[in-house]
Amino acid sequence: MAPSDTGAGIPSHLAIPEPAANSRYPTGVRVLLVFLLSLAAALAQTPQERGKRLIDQTLAALGGDRFLAVQDRTESGRAYSFYHEKLSGLGRAAIYTRYVQRPDPPVPGTLWVRERQSFGPNERSGAVLFADGKGYQITFRGARPVPPETLDRYQDSTLHNVFYILRQRLGEPELAFDYQDADRIDNRIVDVVDISDADNRSVRVYLDRLTKLPVRQLYVRRDPKTRDRFEEVTIFAKYRDVGGGVQWPFDIQRFRNDEKIYEIYADTVQINQGLAQSLFTLPSTIQILKPLK
Repeated sequence: MAPSDTGAGIPSHLAIPEPAANSRYPTGVRVLLVFLLSLAAALAQTPQERGKRLIDQTLAALGGDRFLAVQDRTESGRAYSFYHEKLSGLGRAAIYTRYVQRPDPPVPGTLWVRERQSFGPNERSGAVLFADGKGYQITFRGARPVPPETLDRYQDSTLHNVFYILRQRLGEPELAFDYQDADRIDNRIVDVVDISDADNRSVRVYLDRLTKLPVRQLYVRRDPKTRDRFEEVTIFAKYRDVGGGVQWPFDIQRFRNDEKIYEIYADTVQINQGLAQSLFTLPSTIQILKPLK
């Protein structure tokens, strides 16, 4: 007769009984037995099961249902751009994000978010708006459509963003989570999970083993014209509670092929402020400029 399975999927003849609270075992032995039981349960999981479990823990660490209920977010702080590792621009920045009601299940490859990026002391003097599949560079002269490659890069980076995936893409058909291995980054142990979708997009996410929060993500894209390979890395640090237990990184750095290209240090991050619709739409009186050639 085949051995029966335990609830954790471990054959009963291999299972280690969990010691009772009043066990006669010394404390050290009880701790060791619990560790071995946890290890056996982990080994019994498939990479997909373990990856999904880690992602569920990450979602809970970010705030769980409260994170999923975030409707809008405002990040304000100092932004820096770099060229060949040298500072090429800096200034005040405000990034406004509004999540759009998505269908259930979500449609693969579709963005359910609107974003406005404002730079400088006077936000009306310069901003970039991404909404409804379009992008505009806004100045006092009017609104100029962004180049197609800029819009494509924004859409691609958003679809790969781990926070966007957790907020808007969970439940998407064929969205898969595969545990890869443990690693060490900046003297901390991380668990590595690959997230892939039906369109063969894949992003590798590094989760702090203690906090379960994302500390890094990595994905590869190719220039549609030259087919050059770009390795896009984003580092997340300095998490803080931004309301109701929702965690958000205040320091975000982006690298391309190992060269830093962007960093934002947020002074404040606010959620669910009821951002005005006018932030994410062009005024009816604004002049639409011709795209740059």
